[in-house]
Amino acid sequence: MAADRTPVRWVAPLLYGAVLAGGLYSTVAGLGDEGRPPLWATAGFVVGLAALFALEAVERARPTPRLPLLLTRLALIGAVVVLDASGLAQVLFVLLPFTAYFSYGRTIALALAGLSLAGLVAGYTLTAPAWYRDPERVSDVLMLFVGLVLALAMAAVAVGEQRARRALEGYAARVAELSATGERNRVARDLHDSLGHHLTAMSVQLEMAAEFRALDPDAAERALDEARRSVTLALTDVRRSVRTLRGEGPALADELAALARGGEGAGPRVTVEVTGTEDGYGTAERTALYRAAQEAVTNARRHARASRVTVTLRLTGDEARLVVTDDGCGFAPRDTDRGFGLPGMRERVHLVAGRLDVDSGPGAGTRLTVTVPRGGMAT
Repeated sequence: MAADRTPVRWVAPLLYGAVLAGGLYSTVAGLGDEGRPPLWATAGFVVGLAALFALEAVERARPTPRLPLLLTRLALIGAVVVLDASGLAQVLFVLLPFTAYFSYGRTIALALAGLSLAGLVAGYTLTAPAWYRDPERVSDVLMLFVGLVLALAMAAVAVGEQRARRALEGYAARVAELSATGERNRVARDLHDSLGHHLTAMSVQLEMAAEFRALDPDAAERALDEARRSVTLALTDVRRSVRTLRGEGPALADELAALARGGEGAGPRVTVEVTGTEDGYGTAERTALYRAAQEAVTNARRHARASRVTVTLRLTGDEARLVVTDDGCGFAPRDTDRGFGLPGMRERVHLVAGRLDVDSGPGAGTRLTVTVPRGGMAT
């Protein structure tokens, strides 16, 4: 909107200074058509330009109604033009459409440009009816016309630049908002997939320990051992999330190796094989791969009654392919979206433009495959 546009502040003071210097030099050197002008005319010329300088300062210092400013500027410029013996002050007429462009838009600016040019022609017609035969006066009219065109063009460019900058600032704010929202969602998923999962397991294990404390002390002790193991895993996941937020996360191969060691002494044997380099894979992509492997291994340990789990990760220049297989009891394909943490895993993989496939059946074990493109969301 026009009210939001900011005039180019240096243009008007620069023109005022040039006209002041030129007018004073013309007065001192006696270059006017009638020699040196009267002292009062020179004083009025200087005072008028000083008032224009002050008007710019007032406009810059505090909000002022734009129409009174425009009318005041018009009156002061008219007075300076009349009192100027050098004729240079006519260039100040270009400031009227120039400043109006920012306040009122192109239509009003064009109208003021036409009025400025018509005013000069009318003035010449009244003071010198045959002005169109005077090369100097014709040159003045042409130069004013060129100056008005350049002033309007400069104003249009400045307004377009300001509009584009504000739009870019709006887009940047929107991107920042979306980035913050995405980061919050990522942290929420991390908490749900890791800490929430372990806390749920601890709650179940502690309830079992309380229930079996009197009836079966050995079962209660095993439940407490599982709860302690869940606490250790939860602390490990929290530290990993903190390191990731700080940009200090370990290599994905090391994380998968640590995941395999996390179940030593209980449950199936987990083997890990990683080939390729992680270069070009961002935090979101590496996290999606790790969480998928973590969820698959945890399911194999706690639900599938598997004796062996194999984790294979191949990192190529185009994509990463994670395959987790176990020889457990498996489950029906129709149940793949109703448990085992698969919905959250699928959502995380889809956010990095990846694909998740589950192949399982009762008594047939489970094979989970995750494919993530390289460089899709590098951070």
